[in-house]
Amino acid sequence: MVFGELPLTIEQVVALSQRRAPSLLQGDAAWRERIAKGARFLDTLLDKEGVIYGVTTGYGDSCVVAVPLEQVEALPRHLFTFHGCGLGKVLDEAATRAVLAARLQSLCHGVSGVRVELLERLQAFIDQDVLPVIPEEGSVGASGDLTPLSYVAATLSGQRDVFYKGQRRSAAEVHAELGWQPLVLRPKEALALMNGTAVMTALACLAYARADYLLQLATRITALNVVALEGNPEHFDERLFAAKPHPGQMQVAAWLRQDLAIDAPTPPLHRLQDRYSLRCAPHVLGVLADSLGLLRQFIETELNSANDNPLIDAEAERVLHGGHFYGGHIAFAMDSLKNLVGNVADLLDRQLALLVDVRYNHGLPSNLSGAPQATAMINHGFKAVQIGASAWTAEALKNTMPASVFSRSTECHNQDKVSMGTIAARDALRSLELTEQVAAATLLAANQGVWLRQRENPRALPEPLTAMHQQLAGDFPPVIEDRALEGELRLCLERIRARHWRLYA
Repeated sequence: MVFGELPLTIEQVVALSQRRAPSLLQGDAAWRERIAKGARFLDTLLDKEGVIYGVTTGYGDSCVVAVPLEQVEALPRHLFTFHGCGLGKVLDEAATRAVLAARLQSLCHGVSGVRVELLERLQAFIDQDVLPVIPEEGSVGASGDLTPLSYVAATLSGQRDVFYKGQRRSAAEVHAELGWQPLVLRPKEALALMNGTAVMTALACLAYARADYLLQLATRITALNVVALEGNPEHFDERLFAAKPHPGQMQVAAWLRQDLAIDAPTPPLHRLQDRYSLRCAPHVLGVLADSLGLLRQFIETELNSANDNPLIDAEAERVLHGGHFYGGHIAFAMDSLKNLVGNVADLLDRQLALLVDVRYNHGLPSNLSGAPQATAMINHGFKAVQIGASAWTAEALKNTMPASVFSRSTECHNQDKVSMGTIAARDALRSLELTEQVAAATLLAANQGVWLRQRENPRALPEPLTAMHQQLAGDFPPVIEDRALEGELRLCLERIRARHWRLYA
């Protein structure tokens, strides 16, 4: 992928975060001159003693405090220094790579007043996998992700710690090992690095990709459960969905028809109308499917924007003071995603509850136990797995409370309305983690249910489900006598997060 004038996609950021794609910096002379011109214009203003926020003034509410020219060079160092107060867990390697990508792409617009050398060093961090150690907590999402991004600015300057070759080491030591001279940040450069939405946007890219795969996986699990519960496939009839044509809902129904090989009316085996968690699965999952396009628009627009302050228009020789660091669009997208993903968890949890209950599972053994009659009374199959899934679902649903409505007035009431976008993005990733756990539990249970049906009455499954059932059997043998399933659930989660199973085109 090339950082420069061309827009990036969510998929490119995700690929880079997983080290599946190399990175380059746009190299043509015209683009490099455009970047350099902004930095030169700032120098011209300094020579004229112009007033520029964060360059010749203090930061935030201190914008009314003038900084004499002899102190201007020291100001960037003070900015990343006093923001070195992040707490909580640190971002993992994939998230940190995505943060570097999001910040670099924003600065490549050429309106941030930074040098080409800064962009080159950021790209070198990505290329050499030098990853700043970034605490997750401490951003209110406007004036951007100041505190977490201070760790990027500091490590570029040879301060604080980085992860390099699997070890946490001092940034200064790694610079020396690579033969690099730490950057001395120029006026505006620390502000340009820190005063933006890179952390929340990076996390949003990762969350989007996980949600996109979860949508398809939940559809496949539903198809397996229709088979396991001997449900009525007529609920997914094409003519039925033509009468309520939400595109995403129609797509989920089409995937289910494909999985279940429905090409002719099929009389129901048990109930004319299945319970809602089967019958209405396209309607639940369809809301997520139909929302992904809007979420992509919000995330990719933010990714490909200049979102620091002030912006430097070197062509018109103007400094534009504004508020592009405000992460409202990402906050809304991530708060929405939490709601959408929570509903997926709830849907799959309800399907699992049907599978284990002899009152509703149409003849499957209690708790899906495969034990023979002689030991059936002491075996409990998926009983505890269902309890766990209920706990994970409850937490995911609790987590749907929107972060964006909890704006706090901070920083002497200068930042008196903030987005909370970074908290929303972190919440969304936690909701996805929980829902993937529910999906893992329900997938293994659905596969057990299909195995029990086949044991009782062998018959050919549709090709997509046959392939999935066989793939799962290789890692997850049927549960006959009780065994601890934690290891298998964790393996299933690894498979989900690696997008192991190819699902729908």
